[in-house]
Order: sequence, then C-alpha cells, then structure tokens
Amino acid sequence: MQRRIFSLSAVAALLAISAGAVNAQTKWDLASAYPATNFHSENLVQFANDVDKATAGKLKITVHSNASLFKAPEIKRAVQGGQAQAGEIIFANFQNEWQIYGADGLPFLADSYDESVKLYKAQKPLIEKKLAEQGMGLLYSVAWPPQGIYTKKALNSAADLKGIKWRAYSPATSRIAELVGAQPVTVQAAELSQALATGVVESTMTSGATGVDSKLYESLKYYYDTQAWLPKNAVLVNKKAFDALDKPTQDAVLKAAADAEARGLAASKKVNVDTLEKLTGFGMQVLPPSPQLKADLKKVGDIMLKEWIEKAGPEGKALIDTFSKP
Repeated sequence: MQRRIFSLSAVAALLAISAGAVNAQTKWDLASAYPATNFHSENLVQFANDVDKATAGKLKITVHSNASLFKAPEIKRAVQGGQAQAGEIIFANFQNEWQIYGADGLPFLADSYDESVKLYKAQKPLIEKKLAEQGMGLLYSVAWPPQGIYTKKALNSAADLKGIKWRAYSPATSRIAELVGAQPVTVQAAELSQALATGVVESTMTSGATGVDSKLYESLKYYYDTQAWLPKNAVLVNKKAFDALDKPTQDAVLKAAADAEARGLAASKKVNVDTLEKLTGFGMQVLPPSPQLKADLKKVGDIMLKEWIEKAGPEGKALIDTFSKP
C-alpha cells in the first residue's frame, strides 16, 4: 500500500512538472505576405525552427505566409497592436508614414547588393529608433533581388511605357508610373497573378523572384534587368512580447535573427541568378535595358531623390550624406 501511495505521488509530481512545462511555453504568430515557397518565407521558417531548437521548445513561432493572417499593408499595425507578436513587412510600403522607410525604394540610389548593405547600415539606427517609439523592435532585414521591368511589349525608351497599366505596390512605384506616363494600379503580391490574367495590370517593376513566384511569364513576355533598387523586407517584433521573454530566450531570438539576416542575403543573391535563368527557361525574354531606357530611368531616379529629400527634410539629407561617404 505504501509503495502504491508513493507511485501515485510520483505520478502526480510528474504531471505537475509537465503542466508547468506546458504553461511555460510561449507561442508567437509571425505574419508574412509572401508565398511559402518564396526565399523570404523559407528563411522565416528556418528562423522559427532555430528559435524552437535554441529554446528547447520554450518559444514556438508559427509562420503564417501568403497573407493568410494579415494582408501586407496590415502587418505592421498588427505587430504594433499585439495582434501578432511578429511580422514581416517591406519597408518601401510605409514611405508615406515616414520617408526614411522608403529610402531603399529610390531608383538607382543603391543598385547593387554592396550598395544595399551600405544603405541599410545608414538607415538602421534611424529605423530602430522609430520602431522603438512605435512599440516595436527590428529583428532582421533582407533585401530582395534587384528590380527590373516586366512588360507585354518591347521597350526601347521610357516613352514606350506611356499609358500602360502599371502595377504599383509602394509610393515609389506609383511615382515612377506617374513620371513615365503609365497608369499606376495598386496590387499586392498575393493578387498579382490574377490581376495580370484579367488585364487589370500589364506591366510591373519587381524582382526575378516575384516574377517566378507569381508566374509572370504566363502573362508577360519581356523582363528588362534594370537593377533599379533592392527593397528590403524586415521582420518586426512587438516590444512587449519580446520584453516578456526571459534573457536566455531573448538572446536565442536575437542570435537566430542575426543568422537569418546573413542567410537571407546569401539566399537573395542565389535567387537572383536562379530566377532569371528560370524566367528564360519559361520563354520570357530577359534583356538589359537599352541605353535610352537606362538614361530615361536615371532621370526618373534623380527627380525622385530630389523630391524624397525635400519630404524627408534634414533627417533624409543626413541619411543620404552618410550613405554617400566613401
């Protein structure tokens, strides 16, 4: 009888420990707007897995890709308000809120991976300060591959874009459309394939990666590799949610984030090469821009930089000055 009581006591103790372990587990939702097969999404899943492993399951992060939890424009506010503990945004989408967010969407300002990293280093302190004021933190950021122009017809100059229905996803892409005489139509990544199939848009400026993700080769014939800019995605965290973690768990999240940033940059470079090859394989003509088209787009970039600095004020000028230093 005594042995049975002891056994029951041991079982009760084990159940109590198990219940405590379950209660100690923290669950986060991470909202993303891109398909599960996109390299950014795959990087998010690896980040979540790294956190799970490093914390021995203490922090579980569920990645909700393809705008399944929140649509792209809603994610930042959802993280800020705590509806999602973390989320991935593209900075350029939020330029109207604060001009500094849109610096990496300025055409031909930072037009290579090295220049993109340099711009990020200049942006980062300003962005971290702004996000902190909004109750958030920056976990990591990864650039998209360089942006080019997809069209149904051949382009020799910017004049060939006049009147064309141009998919815009940010203030900068809308402004480019205006400056070349195209008609901007706001369409998010998750809705792009349908918009092309139904004729809502007939041209867009985006990366090779999005071209493959959205099967742009099914509706469009040409891709001009203008390497105009490299917009960055950023993974944000709700500050209260992060602060509620114990120190070892916080450290694990930050370590996984640093690894994700480095891994994401390498993946972006590889995806850039791979996706342009895939577009060619699917029958799309992948071409360099003509000298005239390049010159026309450079003028657009110069106008937009001037306009941006006027809107961004001293803060924006200081950022460009920092970035421009050798």
